[in-house]
This record gives sequence, structure tokens and C-alpha cells, in this order.
Amino acid sequence: MPQHVEFSISDLPPAEPGLERWGSTVDGAAEACLVIDAQQVVVAMSASFEAMLGLSESPVSRPLLEDDGGVLQLLDFADGKPLEQNEVARMPPVLALTSSRLARGLIRIRCANGPRTFDAIATPLTEDGQTVGSLTFFSLIN
Repeated sequence: MPQHVEFSISDLPPAEPGLERWGSTVDGAAEACLVIDAQQVVVAMSASFEAMLGLSESPVSRPLLEDDGGVLQLLDFADGKPLEQNEVARMPPVLALTSSRLARGLIRIRCANGPRTFDAIATPLTEDGQTVGSLTFFSLIN
């Protein structure tokens, strides 16, 4: 005789919103990565990326880019000077956010121990069909 099995999901807690869920994941990640929101504010950054950058204080809730008082100062590969604004828009975390598409590229960042080059790959994060942030993984080149 077949048995009837019934499941109920009414006792499950509500799902964590997308950015908070990704932020929790990045907080515990061993890989160098970060999550920014639609306003380019850091939601989360892995401890390994913080260490690579040589940050002395938490980057969370700060703007991503230094021009806005933020975390990263991007450098031009040619002359080592701060990257111009039109080039900043093509940086993978920002480009994934503004284009709602996967973005990849090399970026140069001023770190506590001098400039470093990273291969960055970023994906947009969406909720209800809207891009609400981006998730970026960084691989140190030198």
C-alpha cells in the first residue's frame, strides 16, 4: 500500500536578502573577494583580500573607490598615477554593476606595501530582476 508523505515549509525562517547572503559568504571566504552594493559601497570583503591590501580598518560600509573617501585607490599601469575616472568605470566590480554582465580585467591597486596587480572577475548580483550589487574575486598577479 503506497504511503502519503506531506512536507511543510512553514517553519523555515525567511530567506536572507541577496546582498546580505552574499556578504555572509564573502566574510567567511578564503579567497580574495568583495561584494559592493548598487551605490558602490562595500558590503563585505574577505579577510584575505583585506590582508593583501594591508587595510588597518574595516572597509564595510565605506565607498569602494578612494575618490569618494573609499577603500581602493586604482593606479594607471603606465605611470602609476591615480586612474582617471573614465578608466575607473571599466574596473570589473563597477562594470559588472553598471552593465549587469560578467566583467574581467587586470587592475592595479595601491596597497599598504606598494602597488599590486590583480586579475579581477566580477558578476552582477540581482534581486527581482534588478542589479543590486556585484561580487568580485581577485587573484594576485604581483
